[in-house]
Amino acid sequence: MVGEHAFRDLMAAVCAQVTIVTAAEGGPFGTTVSAFASLSLRPPMVTVALDRGSRLLEPVLRTRRFGVNVLGQGQEETARLFAQRSANRFAAADWHYDHGLPRLSGAPAWLVCELAQAVRGGDHMLLLGAVCHAETRTAPPLVYGHRAYGTHSGFATRPRRPVTDLIAACSH
Repeated sequence: MVGEHAFRDLMAAVCAQVTIVTAAEGGPFGTTVSAFASLSLRPPMVTVALDRGSRLLEPVLRTRRFGVNVLGQGQEETARLFAQRSANRFAAADWHYDHGLPRLSGAPAWLVCELAQAVRGGDHMLLLGAVCHAETRTAPPLVYGHRAYGTHSGFATRPRRPVTDLIAACSH
């Protein structure tokens, strides 16, 4: 079996979109997550992996809801802030409640998810989220690779097309 250090180094080379996943239960909770991906188009679903020791996990499991703030270029400090284990990350962030979940004001994309399933995977929980509301605006993405933040270099040269909002009904 591959060693933990070797696997960590290998995965550091995989470029990933940077998100801040949030929940609300008696206050806001949130953490920086790069283990985020689309799962299904019909119905719209995403996956998020959270460390089983994350303070965010229990509020998500109890409320069965979470938000995903997809960060854009220039939001490195926000990503670093929410990656820390500080008690109140939200005190230093510009945010508001949207659909009852903490939403970061500058994030170019926002998803509201209902927890469809939580699957244990080693030291993490894989959350399968049914997307019931989403908004997006065209912006260069914030990505993380080789332990550094950056953006997709081809984004600036690609022709831009209008992006429409995806809006579905939440059960809340």
